[in-house]
Amino acid sequence: MLTTPSSDQHCPCGSGLLFDKCCKSYIEGAQLAPTAQALMRSRYTAFALGAVDYLIDTTAPSKRHADDHSVISEQVKNTQWCGLTIRQCKQGQAKDSTGEVEFDAYFIANGEAGVLHERSRFYKENNQWLYIDGDVSFDKE
Repeated sequence: MLTTPSSDQHCPCGSGLLFDKCCKSYIEGAQLAPTAQALMRSRYTAFALGAVDYLIDTTAPSKRHADDHSVISEQVKNTQWCGLTIRQCKQGQAKDSTGEVEFDAYFIANGEAGVLHERSRFYKENNQWLYIDGDVSFDKE
């Protein structure tokens, strides 16, 4: 169910950049995300576009499960992602090996609007940032 914005559309991550100049190169595997925030933004975009393989590939191997593809595919099919707000970043720069990104992601699922609030944890291995896990809460909007 992968959908791709046209070259003149803004990136779903809310950076203000065109998709072609933002998350596209990460999702397509042409570049690695240089920071934890860039990886988090690209993962949000991957959820919005249905890039399930990218979501699995950017999750720490120790946190992957055999049913990830089917579970994430179902989430993607049933959720419309509407916006992203970065609240705070701790470390996660190119020189760092760990980082945290706190954000709010706005969505509609099963006809109801909501907000996912997460403090995500990342680590860098072989110059690649990977998602470990996060503290998550949901609110109705």
